[in-house]
Amino acid sequence: MERMSATRITWRDTLLMPEDGNRYEAIAGALYVTPAPTVRHQRVSKKLFTALVRLLEEAGYGEVLYAPVGVEFPDSAEGVQPDIVYVSRERSDIIGEDWIRGAPDLVVEVVSPSTAERDRTIKRKLYERHGVKQYWIVDPDTKTVEVCNFAARTEPAIFAERLTVLAAGTTIGEIDLSKVFSRQT
Repeated sequence: MERMSATRITWRDTLLMPEDGNRYEAIAGALYVTPAPTVRHQRVSKKLFTALVRLLEEAGYGEVLYAPVGVEFPDSAEGVQPDIVYVSRERSDIIGEDWIRGAPDLVVEVVSPSTAERDRTIKRKLYERHGVKQYWIVDPDTKTVEVCNFAARTEPAIFAERLTVLAAGTTIGEIDLSKVFSRQT
């Protein structure tokens, strides 16, 4: 992860960056550049995405989108590209043709050595500040998911076996994390 901040960067500035395989994000006026994810990262993301589509999207709760997808927080000119986002059916108007404009209901970040610190600190604060209801920090090394439930204002919970999935504050299913973190595709 590279941080650049010679001038104040906005989300709109990141849209002018080259399509070079990197992800560009604007947080608190700084530009963050993240290289393309590893195969391990993509496998974990794919399995989580598939499980969330089954539990949330196919059941009619809303839409699940996969990286690269932009999320703009218009009131602050900040914007990021999370690994996975979910937007409830009731809030689907924030999904535009090019990116999401506003806080998704759920944001999922799969940490890697280059993003772990930022995902756990800067992005966590960003998502809480902008009204994301739930934030998952997925760690392939520890095979855990830290769930920050900002809407419920509860302490983060760590899941290592089964991950509870909520929609509109109600449990709608679980994800078997042993399958998510398995090396098999």
